[in-house]
Amino acid sequence: MVEQMTEQTNEQQLSEILKAVSDITRRSLLTSVVQEGPIRVTDLANQYDISLNAVSKHIKVLESAGLVTRKTVGRVHLIEANLGPVTEIDNWFEQLRSIWDLRLSHLEKILLEENKEGNKNERLNS
Repeated sequence: MVEQMTEQTNEQQLSEILKAVSDITRRSLLTSVVQEGPIRVTDLANQYDISLNAVSKHIKVLESAGLVTRKTVGRVHLIEANLGPVTEIDNWFEQLRSIWDLRLSHLEKILLEENKEGNKNERLNS
């Protein structure tokens, strides 16, 4: 029961992360924050041809996914990247890779067996 709840939580977190990075502006904002380190929201907004309010909304989505954190010092809002949740995406891709590795290994085995059968039949017919 606990494992199922943890799996659902992980799936929800993965969905939030993928939703957050599905938007090109948010991916660009996240990249800027990663490259520049802690940055003021206004400085970040100045890099884009959208309003401060729009940038702030995008940042809230990234915050909700846990990809950035906001620290407020007086009236200054600093945004910092948190790439820990990206490991959820990496884990998901690793699961997909392992499934495909198993399927490809199985396919390779079948093809090798068919090849052996074909060679055996050729020798018998010669």
